[in-house]
Amino acid sequence: MQTNFEHFAVGSMLGQSDMPPKDNGNLCFGAPWQRQAFGMALALSKQGVFEWEDFRSELIATIAAWEAAHDKSDPSWNYYEIWLAVLETMVERSGLGD
Repeated sequence: MQTNFEHFAVGSMLGQSDMPPKDNGNLCFGAPWQRQAFGMALALSKQGVFEWEDFRSELIATIAAWEAAHDKSDPSWNYYEIWLAVLETMVERSGLGD
């Protein structure tokens, strides 16, 4: 069950370039670490470590940079690896990782 914040956060991504993979309307995770990274980003933003829109902006920019450097059919594409890299960047910027 999603909280109001989680509903807002995921809803803000629907139909956008940073939308997570979905299957039959549900978020799609290929491994437990992907679900954990997704949840961690939501939790840290909800706690005020970083703004959700700042996370999304960084995610969109990182996806665009990956797409500019790779062919769109490149099999190394992994949405959640990019998500995790952005999460690490946001944690570093916040000073939480010090």
